[in-house]
Amino acid sequence: MTFMSTVNIHAAKTHLSRLIDEVAEAEEVVIANAGRPVARLVPIGNPPGKRVLGRLEGRLKVPRDFDASLPDDVLAAFEER
Repeated sequence: MTFMSTVNIHAAKTHLSRLIDEVAEAEEVVIANAGRPVARLVPIGNPPGKRVLGRLEGRLKVPRDFDASLPDDVLAAFEER
C-alpha cells in the first residue's frame, strides 16, 4: 500500500534526499505550490526486461502485397477527398 504525503516546493528542495528515500519505499509524494498540487514523485518500479528480437518468428504472416498502393477509395478517405 502506498502512502501519499504533500509537501510544498521549499520543503521538497530542503528535504529532497529524505523524500527520495520515502519514494524508494513505494510511497508517493505530492509537491505543491501555494497549496496547489503541481507534481508527484512516484517510484519507478522494476525496469522492463530485455527485449528479444525474433520472439514472434513463425507466428505472423506478412502478405505479399504488404507494401502495395492503397485502393483509390481508401486513399481518398485518408486524404479527405
